[in-house]
Amino acid sequence: MASASAAAAVPLIGGGAAPASASGHGTPAGPGRPIQPQRPGRALRALLGEIDRRRIEAIVRRLVAFGTRHTLSTQDDPVRGIGAARDWIFDELSGYAAASGGRMTVEKQSYTQEAGPRIPVPTVITNVMATLRGTTSPDRVYVISGHYDSRVTDVLDGTSDSPGANDDASGVAVVMELARLFATRPTAATLVFTAVAGEEQGLFGSAFQAREYKTAGADIQGMFSNDIVGSSLADDGTRDPRTIRLFAEGVPTAETPAQASVRQSVGGENDSPSRQLARFVQDVAENDATGMDVRVIYRRDRYLRGSDHISYLQQGYPAGRFTEPNEDFRHQHQDVRVEGGVQFGDLPEFCDFGFITRVAKVNGAALWSLANGPGTPKGVNILTAALTNDTTLRWQRGTDPDLAGYEVVWRETTAPEWTHVIPVGDVTTTTIDLSKDNVFFGVRAVDRDGLRSPVAFPTPASS
Repeated sequence: MASASAAAAVPLIGGGAAPASASGHGTPAGPGRPIQPQRPGRALRALLGEIDRRRIEAIVRRLVAFGTRHTLSTQDDPVRGIGAARDWIFDELSGYAAASGGRMTVEKQSYTQEAGPRIPVPTVITNVMATLRGTTSPDRVYVISGHYDSRVTDVLDGTSDSPGANDDASGVAVVMELARLFATRPTAATLVFTAVAGEEQGLFGSAFQAREYKTAGADIQGMFSNDIVGSSLADDGTRDPRTIRLFAEGVPTAETPAQASVRQSVGGENDSPSRQLARFVQDVAENDATGMDVRVIYRRDRYLRGSDHISYLQQGYPAGRFTEPNEDFRHQHQDVRVEGGVQFGDLPEFCDFGFITRVAKVNGAALWSLANGPGTPKGVNILTAALTNDTTLRWQRGTDPDLAGYEVVWRETTAPEWTHVIPVGDVTTTTIDLSKDNVFFGVRAVDRDGLRSPVAFPTPASS
């Protein structure tokens, strides 16, 4: 066993910091130092600097030009309907893949959805997927999605013009632009850039995709849905061009009764894998390279709405949804029309392409940091065999070839974010001189370049 004070230090990002101080309310000072964000390095800054606003706008306008992308629209017309959009996305991604040296492969993932609510007849649903295989940790996977289907007021109307510029050509544009840029950059872990269909009819495409991954035993350590990321303007004229919301659930959707019992006993409602993923995004993507604030929302999604991250949550994968800070519902799920002098409809003139570009930078910072850093620690336990006033943690050593060691993080139980970090070195167990009864602990991995993983929240173990 290695104590925190005796363990070798691992690389720090953001410079040194003063020792932890008392937090008030009678709380004594604790071990470690104040936690610092992970600053973007040269390679990440170069990637974010290449995100092209003009390309993003061109993708949105091209998708709108298909007239309708409704799931029930025609699939064999070369210029109109969801089939034409599907084929165009596939061709574009295939062009990006050609520059990857064989690391990126593109496929159409199709299945027939049986008739049911919002699907009156059996319908072929096709997801377009570009998979960029990792170089050293290819079995560790991260997924980013947007849905390319669209709708108008009547969810069963597959013939009327349904431009879907914001919902969700904006999200597809983020996915495609990042696929273009990552294609030429090796990453340690595998990235999947996917445009899914059937979202407006009931998350059908993403549900099939997530089930396929689960059946295959895929180690998906993070998934982001980009859905309605096209505008910073609210219906009252308010603009918030530097904020993106990230919805992240607390109590896991796929939690078992046994897991619920553990969560209740330790008070882990704010420490799901999805919440840790959201904290990681804030850590790596709120900086001058993105120009954005990430507003984490502590719920699964908005009232009366849902997106494709839910399909992954249902399979037990950490996932979150990016969406704009304000919404104008006159430009979502509406027939294109003028009513009372007001233009309705999801048209490209209501998109803010500079905003979408910055959203792409947030996604790019998160994906690059996840795929090039170490994986989230597994098998993390907090030992509870005896009553003690210190805390012993253990975990499984990761397999990443450039793994340098681990850090223990902690915070007061009333704090929303991790506040202190203790480097403990390349060990798999450590004892911290701080009571597990009074604070929350987590463990994260660090590689030789100083890149961190998302935090893993420990579960209790008696031996």
